Amino acid sequence: MDQRISPATRISGSICLPGDKSISHRYAILAALAEGTSTIRNYSTGADCHSTLGCIRSLGIEVDEQGTEVTVTGKGLAGLSAPGADLDAGNSGSTMRMLSGALAAQPFDSRLIGDESLSRRPMDRIMKPLGEMGAVISARNGKFPPLEVHGAKLRSIDYTLPVPSAQVKTCVLLAGLYADGETIVREPVRSRDHTEIALREFGAEIRVERRVITLQGRPRLIGRDLVVPSDLSSAAFFIVAALLVPGSDLVIRGVGLNPTRSTLLDVLLSMGGGITILKVEQVNGELLGEILVTASRLRGGTIEKETTAALIDEIPVLAVLGAVSDEGLVVRDAGELRIKETDRIATVAENLKRMGIEAEILPDGLRIPGRHRFRAAELDSFGDHRIAMAFSIAALAANGESTIHGAEAASVSFPEFFEVLKQVTA
Repeated sequence: MDQRISPATRISGSICLPGDKSISHRYAILAALAEGTSTIRNYSTGADCHSTLGCIRSLGIEVDEQGTEVTVTGKGLAGLSAPGADLDAGNSGSTMRMLSGALAAQPFDSRLIGDESLSRRPMDRIMKPLGEMGAVISARNGKFPPLEVHGAKLRSIDYTLPVPSAQVKTCVLLAGLYADGETIVREPVRSRDHTEIALREFGAEIRVERRVITLQGRPRLIGRDLVVPSDLSSAAFFIVAALLVPGSDLVIRGVGLNPTRSTLLDVLLSMGGGITILKVEQVNGELLGEILVTASRLRGGTIEKETTAALIDEIPVLAVLGAVSDEGLVVRDAGELRIKETDRIATVAENLKRMGIEAEILPDGLRIPGRHRFRAAELDSFGDHRIAMAFSIAALAANGESTIHGAEAASVSFPEFFEVLKQVTA
């Protein structure tokens, strides 16, 4: 699908965005492992999160969907049943990596498959710790999907993540639910902590001390009524749009403000972004609130080390903002971007080039010159939802109409993206 986007004169209004993808995945999986009924409100509308629902249905769990309200009837840790066919994760690496943790302990075998993009993404980071816990997992060429998970009685481990990854951490913790004793995960850098919060909400005994997470095995998880905050990663596109287009002022309601995710706001504020938090509340252990964004001239700067790990999903749209900032933007320590849905370092640089901006590709990042104006162009999503959305935002500040080829990729995480974009530019 091609999407034509004209330059915007102003970004304005008040919007509430779909539920956070990371939290939706975790609530659905834990609800399936809990005893009794969980009701999840504002569940993500993205295809990835519905891949998770499809997989837990295939494992014998009753799931009822009424719009964005999802009801999951869990059967406890021992309640999953052998699937009658392959478990299809679609494009969702989150589904495959996290669900593998629970499947590793089951008394049956499972086979997880994905689409062409997911089938090129490495899974050896989860295979290693799960193997140490006693599971047997085979993969194409030793690390690529499909994954064949041969369940086993698991033992607890003390595992240090070689690189920051909330998905790998979650996989190990979900496996640790089935192990006797304490499973310990040590992080080199603090990553998003939605799993730790959700486990505590469902009744698990879990301790977090700095970057060390300790989970007591074999808890009794109990179904809950839950509300998913709006997705800050989705909000990032509209935050950048409002900062980018002169005269803009935009209110985003009910957005997640978890401290392990709000690095985005900290970085934008440090660059001179006009962002005001209007109110904050806590729901199911997660912070959410309302923010006001106004058009601003930004300094730019450098994203590296722990900041890169915290902003890995937002870097494509921050690259867009960097191109118009005073100093430009340097991104380092972002090698993880090369193994996302696309090589996002390469695809960001390619689309910037089409818009008249020559970014320098670094081994683990980008150097983007500042003080540029975007040229209208034929742009490509390359089948990647975040590239499609990031360059739709760039097109708002171009000197004419641009076209996004493969714009349907946005539906993987945010089916309503172009509808909301029309709303705020009307």
